Amino acid sequence: MRDITHFIDGASVAGSSGRFGEVFNPNTGEAQARVAFANPAEVDKAVASALRAQQTWALVNPQRRARVMFEFKRLVEARLEELAELLSSEHGKVLADARGDVQRGLDVIEFACGIPHAMKGEYTEGAGPGIDVYSMRQPLGVVAGVTPFNFPAMIPMWMFGVAIAVGNSFILKPSEKDPSVPVRLAELMLEAGAPRGVLNVVHGDKTAVDAILNHPDIKAVSFVGSSDIAAYVYAHGTATGKRVQAMGGAKNHGILLPDADFEQAAKDIVGAAYGSAGERCMALPVVVPVGQKAADEIRERVLAEIETLKVGLSTDPAAQYGPVVTAAHKKRIEDYIQMGVDEGAELVVDGRGFKLQGYENGFFIGPSLFDGVKPSMRTYQEEIFGPVLQIVRADSLEEAIALPSEHQYGNGVAIFTRNGRAAREFASRVNVGMVGINVPIPVPVAYHTFGGWKRSAFGDINQHGMEGVRFYTKTKTVTARWPEGAVDEQAFVIPTMQ
Repeated sequence: MRDITHFIDGASVAGSSGRFGEVFNPNTGEAQARVAFANPAEVDKAVASALRAQQTWALVNPQRRARVMFEFKRLVEARLEELAELLSSEHGKVLADARGDVQRGLDVIEFACGIPHAMKGEYTEGAGPGIDVYSMRQPLGVVAGVTPFNFPAMIPMWMFGVAIAVGNSFILKPSEKDPSVPVRLAELMLEAGAPRGVLNVVHGDKTAVDAILNHPDIKAVSFVGSSDIAAYVYAHGTATGKRVQAMGGAKNHGILLPDADFEQAAKDIVGAAYGSAGERCMALPVVVPVGQKAADEIRERVLAEIETLKVGLSTDPAAQYGPVVTAAHKKRIEDYIQMGVDEGAELVVDGRGFKLQGYENGFFIGPSLFDGVKPSMRTYQEEIFGPVLQIVRADSLEEAIALPSEHQYGNGVAIFTRNGRAAREFASRVNVGMVGINVPIPVPVAYHTFGGWKRSAFGDINQHGMEGVRFYTKTKTVTARWPEGAVDEQAFVIPTMQ
């Protein structure tokens, strides 16, 4: 079994804590590697390296930092297949999804390549007599990111791409379930020209996370994971004086109006619900048809689409989705399916018991479909994070808008309709952070920003785009004047009083 080590100060560092986690091959169910879990001393070593590196990295002008980003982008693109295969082997997502994982991260790196423009401040000439006022953006110092298993390439690049480009150094604590790709990305960042220590990777569990949250030299923490842990990270991090953005869970709804293109909507809904085995915070696990006719039609069309789905090995190019990440996660999904049955929902398609010949120990689970789901049910209120789609029927658009608006999560929502006025009203009124109009997974492009509402996000600033630049920098404002000749007898007066 191979060992996955930390990456500190530009080198592989074996763990000294004596604690390890297993990394599985989800296709076979077998452990393929073990990953070292960091103790506080190892986190401290990474931070010390990052501190040294940041002092010189921050002095590099933005254009030269952008050139490192350009080279990093080139290196990642040249190794896209290698990274996708490595990612797929530990996560279980099919190769097409794995390539998309890397590419969506690269989209943010592309944004970071334009950091000289994004870093520009503001300037006012003549704010008072001979007085100019201007602002500048400066890096925070050492910052950190804690990332989830479901996007082991994209989400780390969402974080460290912008953070490093603006002049910070970065401590990455990736998921212990699929940690190899983040280490490979750190190696490529070093190869691209970033100094040793600008990007460090430490592995682990709560011990490593708490060491990051408690470390006085870490100025900001970005987190993506479950809402309970996001709330903990936000509360603990802000209590220790850190800037924190913590993205949590989701229960995204797809509202289906009677005038929608049902053929297209059914394909979109099935792809969004079951793609990547539902292990996406922007998956679409709930469809809300308005009216009985719409509900009956979308049910039949979704059933027909499910029959065409192929669940297979992550390396099978014909497979729509592969196994889930671990045996424990598979059991969690199956427990939710049984809970739905116990709550009285109609289990139209049962994905439990799915076996792939020759890979009976793999973490596979077939697509499941519920109808007659009620808002009072726990399976509706909570995030399942698996290939399970729920139909919640609504009698009116008002009722349909209320469902995602009143839900504890507010990450994403979609509406399927040909009615522009209804779509416009929906987008304006719904109490959710990201809205799709005939777009089932409304993840914004990299130069906009990503973030949900309610228990889907804790903190005031979103991921990537200009919000990311704001999160990883602090603004300094300078008021300047240059007196000429003899000393002015009049004391300085605030410009607004002139």
